[in-house]
Amino acid sequence: MSDIIQLLPDSVANQIAAGEVVQRPASAVKELLENAIDAGANKIQLILKDAGKALIQVIDNGCGMSVTDARMCFERHATSKVRKAEDLFAIRTMGFRGEAMASIAAIAQIEMKTRRHEDELGTMVQIEGSAVTSQEPVATAVGTSISVKNLFYNTPARRNFLKSTSAEMRHILEEFQRISLANPAIAFSLNHDGVEIHRLPASGMKQRIVHLFGNNYNQRLIPVEEETSIINIKGFIGKPEFAKKTRGEQFFFVNNRYIKDAYLNHAVSKSYEDLLPDDHFPMYVLFIDIDPAKIDVNVHPTKTEIKYLDEKSIYAILHSAVKRSIGRFNISPTIDFDQETGFSGMITHKAPEEIVPPSISFNPDFNPFAADKPSRDPAPTFPRTGNGASRDASAAIVPSTKGWGALYEVANHAETAQQQTAIELPGEVILPDDSLVPVQKQLMQLHNRYIISQIKSGLMLIDQQAAHERILYERFSKNLDDRKGASQQSLFPQTVTLSPNDFELAKSLLEDIKNLGFEVREFGKNTLIIEGIPVDLGNNNGNETQLFEHLIEGFKNSQQELKLSKRDALARSMAKNSAIKSGAVLGQQEMNTLIEQLFACQTPNFSISGKPVIQTIGLTELDKKFDK
Repeated sequence: MSDIIQLLPDSVANQIAAGEVVQRPASAVKELLENAIDAGANKIQLILKDAGKALIQVIDNGCGMSVTDARMCFERHATSKVRKAEDLFAIRTMGFRGEAMASIAAIAQIEMKTRRHEDELGTMVQIEGSAVTSQEPVATAVGTSISVKNLFYNTPARRNFLKSTSAEMRHILEEFQRISLANPAIAFSLNHDGVEIHRLPASGMKQRIVHLFGNNYNQRLIPVEEETSIINIKGFIGKPEFAKKTRGEQFFFVNNRYIKDAYLNHAVSKSYEDLLPDDHFPMYVLFIDIDPAKIDVNVHPTKTEIKYLDEKSIYAILHSAVKRSIGRFNISPTIDFDQETGFSGMITHKAPEEIVPPSISFNPDFNPFAADKPSRDPAPTFPRTGNGASRDASAAIVPSTKGWGALYEVANHAETAQQQTAIELPGEVILPDDSLVPVQKQLMQLHNRYIISQIKSGLMLIDQQAAHERILYERFSKNLDDRKGASQQSLFPQTVTLSPNDFELAKSLLEDIKNLGFEVREFGKNTLIIEGIPVDLGNNNGNETQLFEHLIEGFKNSQQELKLSKRDALARSMAKNSAIKSGAVLGQQEMNTLIEQLFACQTPNFSISGKPVIQTIGLTELDKKFDK
C-alpha cells in the first residue's frame, strides 16, 4: 500500500491560511492599513468599491520598499519586525507575523506599486492567486499603493458567504474607526464607490473622536489620565446621560493596538455604578501603555486579545482612574466640605430667595361630636396631568372638619359618583377567560404604572407599558408584512445626522422604515431628512430626530442581544421606543382603549420580552391576607 500522507501544495496551504487571516473584506483592510502605519506614513488613503469585494486600495506616503522587499513581502512568514523568538515579547508594531500579504495574495488579484525616498524608480508587482504574473520598474510616488481586486475570486464558496454590501461596509467602517482612533497624528481618508465618507486631518485625540462620530460629541467627553509604575492610562469617557443601549462606542487600545477585553470593560462599567441603568453602556476611548514584556499579543489570529501578567492590578488602576475622572468633572454626586451649605445662596450674584415661614391654619370652632352638614365649599378641581387626562371633580370632594357625621355623607357621595362615572368595556373585546370580564366595569390606575379592574373572581392588574408595547409590536409587524404603514406629515421636516456606521445601517433599513410609516430620504453626507412619522405615534412634539436615533439604537440592541430577524428587530425597537412609559397618567377613556386593543392582540398575556402583561388576584388570596 502506498503512502497516503503528503505535503499540501503552497497554493492550497496559502488558501487555508488565508481563511484564518482574511475572513471578509474588513480583515484585508485592517492588515493593509496596519502595514501602512508600520511603514511610517503620515497620510493614508483607503479607496473601496462594492464594500471591498471589487476593490480595496490603500495608498500611503511611508518608507516604501526595495525591489527585493516588494517581492519578499508576499512570501509566507516574511516579516521585518521579528528576527528571533525573544522579539515576540517586545512588539510595538501592528503587523509582525508575515502572513497577511501572503494570505491576501492567495485569494485575490493584487497590484502593488512602491518606491523608497532614495530610489528614482519604483517597483510594480502583480500577483494572482499566489502566483507572480509580473514585476517591473515603474514611475510612482514615494510610498506604497496596494490594490486588492476581486477578493475570494478563486474561492467562490467563501465569496458566497459574504453579507450584503451595507453589512460588509459596516465591518470596514468599524476597522477604520479603530485604526484611525489609535493614530490621531496620521491623516486618513475613506472613499466608497466614489463618495467620500471620511476625511480626517492629523489632530489630537479629542478632535479625532469628534471628526469620527460627530460635532455633538464635543460636549459629551470627559478626559481620563493616570500614570503609574505598572501602566499609563489616557483617553476619554462619555458622560452618563449620553450612554446607549449598545456597546458600539467602546474602544480599548493597549500599546496602540485595539483589543477586546470583557474584564477591563467591567472595570469601566463598574465606575458608572448607580449612574446608569443596567441596560445602558457608557462610551469610552481609552489607551493603556504597558511594557510589552508584560503582555502577550500573539494569542489570537486577529490579535484582538491579550494576556497580562498582572490583570488584577490593571483592573484596579483602570477602575480608580475612571471613577476619579467622573467625580472630578462633577458627574457623580459630591460634597464640598469647604463650603457651608447655608451660605450657598450668597456666593452667587443673585440675592437669596426670600424665606417664608410655614403657616398653620385651624378652625377654633371645630367640634368633632357635632352633627353638622358637610361644608358647602366647592370641591377643588385637579389640573390636567399626564397625557391630557383630568380627574373628575366629583371624586375629589374634601370634607369640612365639622363633625364626624359628615364622613358618612361624603362616603355615600363618593360611591354614587363612582357609579355615575363608571366606563364600560366594549362588548366586542375578546378576553382569554370569562373570569377576567370586569364585574363593575370600572378602571383605576395604580401609581401611574398599572391598570386595575374588578373581575368576577377578584381583580385584574395590567402593566400599561408592557401592554402598549405588545399592541404596537403587533401593529408594526403587520405594517411591515403588508407594506402599508400610514404616515402623517411633519409640520417642519427635521434632519438627523448619524455616524457613518449608523448611516449605512439606516440606508439598509430604509425600505422597512418607510413601511412602518416614516417618510425619510437621504440628505447629504451621513444625513437623513424626516418628513413624516407613523400615525400610531400621534403628536411627537417635534422629537422626530430623537425618535429616529432611538429606533436605530434599539434595532442594533435587539439584533445583538436576541439575534432577531431584521424586520422583527425593527418592529420591536419601534414598539419599545414609542410605547407609553410607566409613570404616564391615563384617563378613563385612554385606559379603556388600551385594554380593548390589548385583548384584540394575538398574544395579549405576554409582553414582547416574554414577561406577563396581566396578573389576577383571586378573592381567596385576598381573604387569606385578611385572615378570613
